[in-house]
Amino acid sequence: MNSLVRAGLWLALASTAVTPALAAELTVITAGDQNMVDYINDYLGPLFEQQNPGDTVRAVGTGPGDAGSQKIIERLEAQKKAGVATVDVDVAVVHEKAAGALVAAGLLQPYRAKIDTGGLVTRQTAEKALGTDVAGYVMPMFHSQTALAYNPALVPTPPSSYAELVAWAKAHPKQFGYNGIKGGMSGVAFVVGWIYANAGDEKVLVDGPFEAGEAEKWAPALASLKAFDADVTKTPGNAGTLDMLNRGEIAMGPVWVDMFYTWQADGRLSPDLKLKLLAPGMPGQPMHYVVPAGAANADLAAKFIALATSPEVQAKGIVERFNWYPGIDAGHVQAKLDAATWQRLFTDISPEDLAKYGKPFPIAPYFNAVLESYEKDVVN
Repeated sequence: MNSLVRAGLWLALASTAVTPALAAELTVITAGDQNMVDYINDYLGPLFEQQNPGDTVRAVGTGPGDAGSQKIIERLEAQKKAGVATVDVDVAVVHEKAAGALVAAGLLQPYRAKIDTGGLVTRQTAEKALGTDVAGYVMPMFHSQTALAYNPALVPTPPSSYAELVAWAKAHPKQFGYNGIKGGMSGVAFVVGWIYANAGDEKVLVDGPFEAGEAEKWAPALASLKAFDADVTKTPGNAGTLDMLNRGEIAMGPVWVDMFYTWQADGRLSPDLKLKLLAPGMPGQPMHYVVPAGAANADLAAKFIALATSPEVQAKGIVERFNWYPGIDAGHVQAKLDAATWQRLFTDISPEDLAKYGKPFPIAPYFNAVLESYEKDVVN
């Protein structure tokens, strides 16, 4: 073989070696608002591509709320019914309710044990999703959490439990406000927390199984909530509660923590307002990363989720960008945050408070029963 031929062969082999023949396009489909898509396309995806030259990430949104997650369920169900061996989704980001439904339908594959961040999750929402066992199948992208926002000028010593709140509201009529179960989930979360605190059956509601007669035991708790409501102000929704707090029309009310801090950062809410997580607890919910069964790039998907749930990305991407609580235990994130950011997000509500008082929502049939009981026994 002459030197020119050898040179040509070497160039051909070299060209083949650097061509990303094994490169993949990772398809991520996410429920939630447009900011979820932007987060992946503008921040997380490019970061992953830098660390994995040749691979690319493409995120597509399905819309906000449970409806967005339902579209993901329907997409995967349709491909399963069609007998498709390799589905067209590598990673999905879904709400808690959908994660349980996807596992129950056999549409996901377990991956958590394969990634080194899998052990950094401590909250029980990574084990069960509204009563469905999801251990191994999910990693939380972030946790949203409800808490009481209050004006310390009007409430120098805020109540620390639902029982103390009842006494406070009685002594300060119309100064506590919430939206009932209409116009936003902050009010729903408050009502669920009330049932947990006053019906004594939190474990039953969270773990199941569903018993149709269980709701009959809630009658005293619902009667006391109806009496409590006589002393409170009803707000028009999540934003309405924050607006009324900011204007001084109420002194205290349940809010979403990330929304509270985002409004403060945007100058829409007084920096003097503070947060308190009531005992025995108030609900929150995660968004979960999942890997569909039959994903074409399952190993790469697990690698992507490991990056997404690393302490560095949870600090810079989740906490600093969105004021969300991290999906992994906050103690693993603290060293990656500057002191000011940590103090802003974790001074009022500590990681220990979250671990102790951050509760999941009930399993779906009990959740629906709470809403129906509220309408029947509290509103009417």
